[in-house]
Amino acid sequence: MNSVAVIGAGAWGTALALQAHLAGRRVTLWARDPSRAAAIAASRENPRLPGVVLPPEIVVTAELPSADLLLLAVPLQHMRTVARALPPGGPLVCCAKGIETGTLALPLDVLAEVQPGRPATILTGPNFAHEVAAGLPAAAVIAADTEMLRGEMIAALATPAFRLYGNDDPIGAQVGGAAKNVVAIAAGAVIGAGLGENARAALVTRGLAELGRLAVALGGRSETVAGLSGLGDLFLTCTSPASRNFSFGLALGRGEAAADILARRSAVTEGVTTAPALVARALRAGVAVPVCAAVAAVVGGRITLAQAIAALLARPLRDE
Repeated sequence: MNSVAVIGAGAWGTALALQAHLAGRRVTLWARDPSRAAAIAASRENPRLPGVVLPPEIVVTAELPSADLLLLAVPLQHMRTVARALPPGGPLVCCAKGIETGTLALPLDVLAEVQPGRPATILTGPNFAHEVAAGLPAAAVIAADTEMLRGEMIAALATPAFRLYGNDDPIGAQVGGAAKNVVAIAAGAVIGAGLGENARAALVTRGLAELGRLAVALGGRSETVAGLSGLGDLFLTCTSPASRNFSFGLALGRGEAAADILARRSAVTEGVTTAPALVARALRAGVAVPVCAAVAAVVGGRITLAQAIAALLARPLRDE
């Protein structure tokens, strides 16, 4: 696989384009907006990643490209539309996290519907785009049912600083990527409200339990939840202000309104749209997710943060 097209010129897509270039591939980076594509091509910089210079070999375009391998780095809520327009080509690697609103579909379910029969994998894990773009050490997971497909994707994208592990549980990997964004909002809210590190540790641990229950109910495995796509991603997203979801929760905890926080942002805070979809998917599967349900209720304006905290603390006592 000599050519790689990265669909989506946000911070994560740009970081992945740089990694694919470092892996020795011919790389094309696609931006939906022609003016934005032209600006990045001319300056060789993406405003979403200040100080990072794109090598001249990376082609930036607004025309959807064909390639041996396509990395889809657009927000999940827009992936169905973009995937429908993709030209024929090689396998797909979904680099988005979440659950589609309305359909409650996981990312690979969306691709299977709009690109039936086309091989697809999920790339997920504890990665901040600015660190990956800077070449700092990082690890991620390529999850797919087929060992050969996993191996091909890893061979095409891994670099000495970007270590990729295979995983044969794409359901568990996808649930981890979706749920961690929701739990991160709760973790940020706890810190923003001044409830302390003990409370955050307890909440994140219970959030991990919710993630595990849902993954298993949907057909995933509990051990996946203990790996990079579960615990690893949860740890990163729930502890750093660089996380969009954690910082959103932090502002919520300090008393800011959700609409005001989102109005200041140009990048997507995926946990906001994922929370109600995840709760609905869990309800359909008969799985209790009280932490995620509290986030959905607060973000949706149905209860206050204080009411959500009181409700969680008032849950019946039981064995862990």
